[in-house]
Amino acid sequence: MTKSELIEAVVASANSPENLTKKAAAEIFDVIFEEIKAAIRKDGRFSIPGFGTFTKKERAAREGRNPQTGEPIKIAASTTIAFKAAKDIKDSLKA
Repeated sequence: MTKSELIEAVVASANSPENLTKKAAAEIFDVIFEEIKAAIRKDGRFSIPGFGTFTKKERAAREGRNPQTGEPIKIAASTTIAFKAAKDIKDSLKA
């Protein structure tokens, strides 16, 4: 599912679709995702009960290999985001 498909689904399932336009729904999604990013940046995690938790993770520097030549290369340390799904989501996938 893409962002635009998600927006269309939200607009279609709204109680009053005439009051919620695709543009308004897109703006709401943009604000929500910006706030999630800010929370992860500030606190290192963001949790949505019943959905899951986003956590900031630090990756250590390491040595890798160039897949074309096989020569060793240094991979710099980096920061990434991990997601752990809530039990409800995991259980729904088993059905």
